[in-house]
Amino acid sequence: MGSLLIEGCDLLWVENGEVRFLQRQDIWIEGAFIKAIEPSGTLNPQENPERLPAEKLLAIPGLINTHAHVPMVLFRGLAEDVPIESWFNDYIFPLESNLTPEDVYWGALLGLAEMIEAGITSVADHYFFMDEVAQAVSEAGLRANLVWAVFGHEGEEKLARTAQFVQRWQGAAEGRITTWMGPHAPYTTTPEFLRLCARYAHDLGVGVHIHVSETADQVSFSYKQYGKSPVRVLLDSGVLDVPTILAHCLYPEEEDVRILADHPVGIAHAPKTYMKLGMGTAPVTKFRQAGISVGLATDGVVSNNTLDILEQMRLLALTQKDAAHDSTVMPIAEVLDIAFCGGAKVMRHDQRLGVLKPGYLADITLVRQDEIAGFPRYNPAANLIYSVSARDVDTVICNGNVLMRNRQLLTLDKETIKAEVQKRLERLTQRVPGRRIATYPIWRKPG
Repeated sequence: MGSLLIEGCDLLWVENGEVRFLQRQDIWIEGAFIKAIEPSGTLNPQENPERLPAEKLLAIPGLINTHAHVPMVLFRGLAEDVPIESWFNDYIFPLESNLTPEDVYWGALLGLAEMIEAGITSVADHYFFMDEVAQAVSEAGLRANLVWAVFGHEGEEKLARTAQFVQRWQGAAEGRITTWMGPHAPYTTTPEFLRLCARYAHDLGVGVHIHVSETADQVSFSYKQYGKSPVRVLLDSGVLDVPTILAHCLYPEEEDVRILADHPVGIAHAPKTYMKLGMGTAPVTKFRQAGISVGLATDGVVSNNTLDILEQMRLLALTQKDAAHDSTVMPIAEVLDIAFCGGAKVMRHDQRLGVLKPGYLADITLVRQDEIAGFPRYNPAANLIYSVSARDVDTVICNGNVLMRNRQLLTLDKETIKAEVQKRLERLTQRVPGRRIATYPIWRKPG
């Protein structure tokens, strides 16, 4: 890795609830890390760095996607306007039964390209055939926490295979890849299976990434099955004793919040998915008041349609204000703290990511500020949340390497990826009756 000097950018600095806007800054990157940030023209790198002119661009920490199913881009638009039970049982699980490892590889590349274009530099991905996803991440240049999703009916043999994946890829791709265990959810596993997952995670020295308490029906089902909430199931199984990413957690009980506050967990919040599937929303303010880390997530594209964290930032603010009937809830500084610092904490990288400052990893997104929708620039932070879109992302740097510059991808060939995906669509979109990878329980009568 060499030396890079970003020249003349503006910079959004967010830390400990404080937001500052610094004009005309230079960012000196040495290898994978930020070496210095100073007013433009005052830095004097000892060696001759590559120079990246960045006037009129806003530097922000690389965006962090704390929960996704990246290869699901292969099914974008195939499960619209249906109840969540049908979404799983009639669409998603049958469609996913078509997947081959090579399909997942090309789907991962397609999703990673979309995320780079949206300014995302880190993702926590929860899917299948994860060796192929890891290979795609290695080539694309992003940072990723990868887990192989596993269901209870697949048994310990499958769990052991996913543990082998954890060992194969831990610390790969210049340290950009970390690997954890990935049981799907309490309602698609059993407490005994979760105990096995927790044991594997503990023995490997890694964490767990799992869906939990996504709907009120899931919580009711847990009480009928086990006499306790899904969060309590995770606690009693030992899952919460290791670092844990909890996807969604829309319906925690008061005891659940206290439990989570006492354990090394982070919550991945994906508001567009919740709105689209009519799920409700999570009590983000309550989580944060309890000291629980919350980060933003896209979830999968079939429930979201885009891999765009800037859109999630906007929806986080709007849904929390709407749910509270209070326009002062979720102010700008808190939204940015969740997006940057919160995401880093959920990913267990808060000592290396989430803030642009010397000593931190050089994961940086440069956003255009000269588009009509972002002018005038009275409040660049407000513009970032409420006006800017993924199409305004100009340049993306991860681990000190430039992945996109002037909207041109440098590590991936979009046309080749799209052509490879296109060849697979006719087969992938077949929904064969009775063939699916799992079953989503139906807790309520249809209609």
